[in-house]
Amino acid sequence: MREIKKLLICARGEIALRILRSAKEMGMTCVVAHSSADETSLPVKWADEAVNLGAPHAKKSYLNQDLIIQAALDAGADAIHPGYGFLSENADFARKVVEANLIFVGPQHELIAQMGNKAQAIETAKKAGVPVVPGSDGLVQTIEAALAAANDVGYPILIKAAAGGGGRGIRVAYNADELQAQIPQSQQEALAAFGDAGVYLERYIARARHIEVQILGDGDNAVHLFERDCSLQRRRQKIWEEAPAQILSEETRQKLLESAVKLAKKVKYKSAGTLEYLYDVDTQEFFFIEMNTRIQVEHTITEEICGVDLIKAMLLIAQGHALPYQQNDIQMRGHAIEIRINAENPDNNFMPSPGTLTEVVWPLGAGVRIDSMAYSGYTIPPYYDSLIGKLIIWAEDRPSALARLHRALDEIKVAGVHTTLPFFKSLLSVNDVQKNDFHTVWVEQWMNHCSSASQKEAS
Repeated sequence: MREIKKLLICARGEIALRILRSAKEMGMTCVVAHSSADETSLPVKWADEAVNLGAPHAKKSYLNQDLIIQAALDAGADAIHPGYGFLSENADFARKVVEANLIFVGPQHELIAQMGNKAQAIETAKKAGVPVVPGSDGLVQTIEAALAAANDVGYPILIKAAAGGGGRGIRVAYNADELQAQIPQSQQEALAAFGDAGVYLERYIARARHIEVQILGDGDNAVHLFERDCSLQRRRQKIWEEAPAQILSEETRQKLLESAVKLAKKVKYKSAGTLEYLYDVDTQEFFFIEMNTRIQVEHTITEEICGVDLIKAMLLIAQGHALPYQQNDIQMRGHAIEIRINAENPDNNFMPSPGTLTEVVWPLGAGVRIDSMAYSGYTIPPYYDSLIGKLIIWAEDRPSALARLHRALDEIKVAGVHTTLPFFKSLLSVNDVQKNDFHTVWVEQWMNHCSSASQKEAS
């Protein structure tokens, strides 16, 4: 067991601030490693110490493994927390951190390599008896193998990048001709985005809900912290998440949660992690699709319904402590919703809108939480993800949470750049959202419908 007295945070934005807050509450000295573009961010301002890694380009700062490790050593840090994104699921980085006699706040590098690769994760799930989406038996190496697998599974079929994330490297083929044309395109996209051209195939589920289970493990034991519904997506990227997933029956929920814990125990998972599933609304089946071996953007809504600080749990486990919770200790209460506020222009195809925030007014009141690095006068740099912050709502039930979200959106003000706030106000008013009747491609269908209606009115 090794104590973390000084923690280096190699993340940026709201997650860097989130980690800093929990670590400080645990008595740790916090060092924030940052690029020159983030010099004026709140995590840097509020850190005990800050290390400027250099140029804004991620390859020269947030992705420079050796530079970050040396910064941690120079600062006298005991551990590195990678947050999400950048190096958080890089097995080589996790290995190098440990080899430098530092603690990596996350799972072992072997587990990141095993579960971070989607094709390997699916094979591991199969061995654990966890249901997976019918598809190819591992990676498809040739067009002929892909055609044979698709013939067995049936069309339409998904082509997915094995090392993918954020919706990249995913395409849908409706017949053999489309499959032959799109396999090379997916491979090229995967290679460019992840440095790995491997792809595999899965059955395409037309009306799918994206359900994920939050787990904690200490290598010997594992528990779940219930599930989240992340089905409201645009271009396969989550924009609105809820916990719990009210689409599930209690029987299905229990089977889903048990399967997640079973898989976590099978691989002796150590840290916080998320197992992602597709739920087929028509057949009421669920299928494991991948595991995220890091903290998730939407971890906040799990914290709200369970009363658990997931960052603190990660830090305790990283120091060698046993799980701070048994399964019976974790109870679910109420309903939580998170929306991701981005500096993007919804009226211009969601183009990024970097710039200076001239005014920021966050909503307050019971059941309202803001995770953000933004403040009046802060300049959003153009080099990174456009996330400004997250609005998190908790209430006794879903209707009350929706009403509270409506109130909070009326109070919030972010001026100086375009944001997605108007988009969420429109989305909240839609009957299907109010009734919880949607799926993973519903947002795009709704947007297309709104666009068609506007064109008809204009003509």
